[in-house]
Amino acid sequence: MAPVSLVAACRSLALSTWLLSFCFVHLLCLDFTVAEREEWYTAFVNITYVDPATSELRTEKTECGRYGEHSPKKEARGVVVHPGAPQDRQACDPNTRFLVPGPAAWVALIARGNCTYKDQIRHAAAQNASAVVIFNVGSINANETITMPHPGTGDLLAIMIPEPKGREVAALLERNVTVTMTITIGTRNLQKYVSRTSVVFVSISFIVLMIISLAWLVFYYIQRFRYANARDRNQRRLGDAAKKAISKLQVRTIRKGDQETEGDFDNCAVCIEGYKPNDVVRILPCRHLFHKSCVDPWLLDHRTCPMCKMNILKALGIALNADCLEDLPLDYDLTGGGDGGALALEVVVLGGSSDGTLSEEGDSSVLLDPGPMASSSVASLVFTVETGLSDEEGSGEQNQLREKS
Repeated sequence: MAPVSLVAACRSLALSTWLLSFCFVHLLCLDFTVAEREEWYTAFVNITYVDPATSELRTEKTECGRYGEHSPKKEARGVVVHPGAPQDRQACDPNTRFLVPGPAAWVALIARGNCTYKDQIRHAAAQNASAVVIFNVGSINANETITMPHPGTGDLLAIMIPEPKGREVAALLERNVTVTMTITIGTRNLQKYVSRTSVVFVSISFIVLMIISLAWLVFYYIQRFRYANARDRNQRRLGDAAKKAISKLQVRTIRKGDQETEGDFDNCAVCIEGYKPNDVVRILPCRHLFHKSCVDPWLLDHRTCPMCKMNILKALGIALNADCLEDLPLDYDLTGGGDGGALALEVVVLGGSSDGTLSEEGDSSVLLDPGPMASSSVASLVFTVETGLSDEEGSGEQNQLREKS
């Protein structure tokens, strides 16, 4: 049973390794997902101005802005101001000057440029801007905004708006229209990203798990194939041994007047029919007899007496290796019946020889002598038990037993 235990242990180990690896990868993937999570807020942008064509006060409010990553989430209000010189619209130059309308609060309108957001915001903050609005110039999607990174800019509010909205406000400023902008907090959003590191890690982990699984499957099926072949070999050996044992069993033809033909004699235990003259019967070492055509297939498959379950291989001393005998019972009850009485014998057989002697490791043996069965006599069972005695003592005890029987 050691190979089966080895396969079960390997199977449990492989399954446990796979489950632990899966849980480990799952937890790490969750950790990576949380680490790459981004929280950002939209901003409502409300602009108010007097239409120069109709002289009407117009107000437009849209949720088109997006707060910067390091910007405080608060509200701001002021007059929109852009850099005075056309070449400074991006405010990348530290000397950029804004057309500040006096001491009132104002909001800087800047186009996205070739410098960092941090520099643009700091240049506007240096002139006491209340908020900075950067419109996304040059993006593929016209209405796209991003969460601007701008560490170190303090508590100055900074948002990004789409390019069309920014150019609309800039056009009004070019026409000397006073535009007042109010910025309020919009919707909170939670966006998850998958980083390259997590993708690479998950891919490598998946490949490792697949390799482990394939290795386990290959090992499992190799072992299964080996044990299947070993089992088939054992079955063939047992079949050959059964054929050899059946060839050694006594065969007898029932004659008219034999006691087997009488009505009170037991029927064949296999076909449940009585014995008739000219029936060929097989006599087993336990002295039970059956129709030859009935019991031979049974013995070939089971190798035991249909009635008392005595193993004919052990009874006839046909030795098999440990692999073949591991599924056979080591104890059996040997009984013999007749008019004169019954004899029960229980032995543990570990080996034997082809001459009918069953040997045991304790130097004891049993000799079964299946002599011819007479129609009016009781089957005789002759045995000797050797327990370390000399040959003369053993033969003397054997003679005494024969005289008693």
